Amino acid sequence: MKYKHLLSGSGILLAAVLAVALITIGNNLFTGVRLDLTENKLFTLSPGSINIITSLDEPVTLDFYVSRKTMADFPQLVNYANRVRDLLEEYAAKSGGNIELSVIEPEPFSEEEDQAVASGLNGIAVNAAGDRAYLGLVGVNSTDDEATIPFFQASREDALEYDITKLIYNLANPEKRVIGVMTGLTLFGDPAQGIRERWAIIDVMEEFFEVRNIGADTDYIDEDVDVLMVVHPKNFAEEALFAIDQYLLRGGHAMLFVDPLAEGDNAEPDPANPYVMPDMSSNLNIMLEGWGLEVGTGEIAADINLAMRVQTQGARGPQESNYLPWLRLEADNLDRQDFSTSELNLIHMGTAGVIDLKEDANIEFAPLIRTTADSMRMQRDLIFFQRDPNVMLSNFESGNTPLVLAARISGTVPSAYPEGVLIEDEEEEAAPVEDIVKEGRVDVILVGDTDILADHFWMRTQNFFGVQIPQSIANNGDFVINTLENLAGSTDLISLRSRGEFSRPFTVVEQIRRDAEARFRAQEQELQARLQETEQKIAQLQQEGGEGALLLSQEQAAEIEKFRLEQIRTRKELRAVQHELQKNIERLGTQLKFINIGLIPLIIALLAVVAGMQRARRKA
Repeated sequence: MKYKHLLSGSGILLAAVLAVALITIGNNLFTGVRLDLTENKLFTLSPGSINIITSLDEPVTLDFYVSRKTMADFPQLVNYANRVRDLLEEYAAKSGGNIELSVIEPEPFSEEEDQAVASGLNGIAVNAAGDRAYLGLVGVNSTDDEATIPFFQASREDALEYDITKLIYNLANPEKRVIGVMTGLTLFGDPAQGIRERWAIIDVMEEFFEVRNIGADTDYIDEDVDVLMVVHPKNFAEEALFAIDQYLLRGGHAMLFVDPLAEGDNAEPDPANPYVMPDMSSNLNIMLEGWGLEVGTGEIAADINLAMRVQTQGARGPQESNYLPWLRLEADNLDRQDFSTSELNLIHMGTAGVIDLKEDANIEFAPLIRTTADSMRMQRDLIFFQRDPNVMLSNFESGNTPLVLAARISGTVPSAYPEGVLIEDEEEEAAPVEDIVKEGRVDVILVGDTDILADHFWMRTQNFFGVQIPQSIANNGDFVINTLENLAGSTDLISLRSRGEFSRPFTVVEQIRRDAEARFRAQEQELQARLQETEQKIAQLQQEGGEGALLLSQEQAAEIEKFRLEQIRTRKELRAVQHELQKNIERLGTQLKFINIGLIPLIIALLAVVAGMQRARRKA
């Protein structure tokens, strides 16, 4: 018995040593092996990345700076640094020798730290002594072009592969494609109006392309412009519209943004007519009509299912409401087959116009972004003069038809200016334009909204250890970059951009809230109707004054008391609706918690019990 216990103890000790040895060996031999169980495969190197790194014409050197010792008191950063290192090693392993990876420890006041600072990496202060920790990447190609990721942020883990592949791609393709921008908005800032800051979309575009501000008064677009981007062509001169027309018919590609109500337009009311709203619309219907298309200038797309929730000040204080003109378009509203939208999950749009295809149109028309069937065309003037979301909701009537907000258009179309236009030459003499292209094949993306580009619709700024870091809250920027890359002929990066979702809303909870709010609004409107009716009765009684004043006063008191009772009863009903709303949400939350926390362990326990019973039965 003594030897039996000794053998048993030795066996346990041997098993423990063997387990530690196996874990250590596995951690060193199988570092690059991972099982990715995420829905969007966030941790699997995508075909786009593999295609880019295996097709490099020359090697790329990657220097990964990571301050392991300095970050020792920050386990989250240490763990994320290991994740980044593992992914970089996978890049090097699958590149076929095209990527040379070095891991560098920049200790405080060392030569390596000086190199990190000189390369543009951002260090974060980690202690009172002022020591800084680095977690960044420096890439260099054979011609000494350099690109950096100043600091890997754990909040961007879903975009980690994209950021690294983009850096490698830019080093492999130092000559950027040219994007020509013609805009009626202050995308590049406007010092004359005191606007110095550019829109964030321009900064993002310049990471990939050479962005050229063509201006809205040009009469010719150079052939070296790979893609033309037209934004809010409001009051463009006829010469500029003709230049766009001829550029497209000569085979140029374009991304066109028009808007029936551009909230980023800084137009001021006419001082002579201060009560007339300024014109904030734009369109290219002079061209689109010949293509068999039209974007209405007086209608806004509204969708009861996609409306953003905003905070408003109501009679009961601050409250949240669905704002119909602002749309939160999710994956189901995007074309999953098109390069521009196939990998996107969320796009925000505001006061967007509807793109209509005429019955006699003879072009290829592929919707990229559309609403649900539970949508309507809202009159633009209602947005101008009525800002209350609840009033808009009360006027909502579903058209039972999805509305197209962005589309890919291709086909042979006629020129909108078959006779050309007159352009004044340097001597200020009118001269007809020659060599007009009267028909050609176009390939464009048309978007019925310009607010999709506005910073507040897709960007937030976070303070990260004293550094202001822009953070995407929607895929608006990705949609633009995807489209420009696609039109310019590059699609490798599209397969891996924004593979993770920014938010995972509880759609069932949102539906419960919408249903309850619909009931709440109906009852609130009923209360208001009763109030108006009672006030009218009281006013009528007061007008009928005279000899029966005392009697009438009693009738007034009775009417008022009756209304108060109705008001109390209705308020109770409203509270019951709100209580039922919260009750349904809590019930659903309890069910989700049970499924996520208790159901799986319970299933495993039941399987273990069944397996034990079967084993006992076999022994018996």
